Amino acid sequence: MCGRFAFCSTRDTVAAAFGVAGSAEVEPHYNIAPTQHIPVVRIDAGGQRRLAMLQWGFVPAWAKARTARSPLINARAETLADKPSFRAAFRQRRCLVLANGWYEWQVTPGGKQPWYIRRDDGEPFAFAGLWERWPGHPGEAPLETCLIVTTAASGEFSALHERMPLVLSPGAFGPWLDAQVTERARIAPLLGGELAAAAVAGLRAVRVSRRVNDVRNDGPGLTEEVPPAVVRGP
Repeated sequence: MCGRFAFCSTRDTVAAAFGVAGSAEVEPHYNIAPTQHIPVVRIDAGGQRRLAMLQWGFVPAWAKARTARSPLINARAETLADKPSFRAAFRQRRCLVLANGWYEWQVTPGGKQPWYIRRDDGEPFAFAGLWERWPGHPGEAPLETCLIVTTAASGEFSALHERMPLVLSPGAFGPWLDAQVTERARIAPLLGGELAAAAVAGLRAVRVSRRVNDVRNDGPGLTEEVPPAVVRGP
């Protein structure tokens, strides 16, 4: 699953990694939580990749209100094409959610232990995402929201949680963003198989401080590996 992640890359790094030009600098955050605005890449009306900051917590276009008690922050890759909440966005509004890593909590005898999953080189990568525009009631501004697509955890990550974000390989960015690609036969390889396995091959999990448990804490220290003896915290 994914309920907390980090993003700290510069504008130039984003441009090089995701083919986005002319975007503003994004303030780094190391403890991003639901309802906050997060960086995504999507296709504009002219067919160009653009960086946008969308609220994390999906609100379907047909929802009666712009808020929900339990916002939809994740959606299962296996049912995207079938769930009424996601069907339209899956066909027309796919996006890349940018991250430098995400957190998972492992259940241990001493309590839940946070781990941070990242690339060894620290470079950013992308989760598959969906976005939606809630039109708003008269007198209200429209609201743009998004979610992160999840899949079954693989390899060492399955010991932390049964689900994980769907990490896309660079070769999958174009097809995932292209709204013209709708056939299940072309989308399926992006959601599993060799492409998905290659995307997570360079990732590893490191034990981090329990300070990340408090969403008010931020800063690069949250992502630093700590030995077991230093884990205990507030």
